[in-house]
Amino acid sequence: MFRSRTGRRGGTATALFAAASLMLTLAACGTSTVTPQDARDESGTDDKAGAAARRVDCAEVKCIALTFDAGPGKDTPRLLDILKEKQVPATFFLLGSKHVDRYPQVVKRIADEGHEVANHTWTHRILTDLDAAEVRDELARTQDAVEKITGRKPTLMRPPQGRTDGTVSEVSRELGLAQVLWSITAKDYSTTDSALIRQRVLDQAHGDGIILLHDIYDGTVPAVPSIIDELKRRGFTFVTVPELLAPGKVEPGTVYRPEKD
Repeated sequence: MFRSRTGRRGGTATALFAAASLMLTLAACGTSTVTPQDARDESGTDDKAGAAARRVDCAEVKCIALTFDAGPGKDTPRLLDILKEKQVPATFFLLGSKHVDRYPQVVKRIADEGHEVANHTWTHRILTDLDAAEVRDELARTQDAVEKITGRKPTLMRPPQGRTDGTVSEVSRELGLAQVLWSITAKDYSTTDSALIRQRVLDQAHGDGIILLHDIYDGTVPAVPSIIDELKRRGFTFVTVPELLAPGKVEPGTVYRPEKD
């Protein structure tokens, strides 16, 4: 989910409607979702050595994934400072045009500091409005741009406004991309009130949750330290999205979305 800094008020209503209609969209297009627990259960692994090698076992620990969309932006370096200080990994769904191409050193820093670098399309077009060739261009351009900077293509993507369908799933599969939605949103595109953003996240927090925030809005990054501190106090362990699904492996084309408690 993303709204330009320009046209702020008009975009808010559109984004709010999109969030409310997300599950209707998934149902209408016949797209099923896989939960983190499903991904872990379906892995079929009892490799104790592999389990021991993981940083955390989310089948045993109350995990939550912090994700940021539509960056990097001017505030992302400060966000990375916070995450480093708090020792929290995150997953960044990066936008290509005017973001990845504008802040290549920030993209490299995200990868170098151990965060998961993921794809949020090139220009944030709604993928369900496009044909297969256009969807492929939106995703492939960001794949190539990220690889050029980090040496690795992303394996995760988040469709703008969470809108996906069979065509998006098929193109994602071709490009080696799993689709990741969310279960916790602060709707930080609609407010600059950091206290409100914090409270919205905390009110919805649950085990196996995926938090959606945007590091391009003024109120978001200032809210992050207290969100982290309170969720840690509640016993949550922060993980990247792949860690949340482990030992399951992300399957290209598949849509992953947690169930709320």
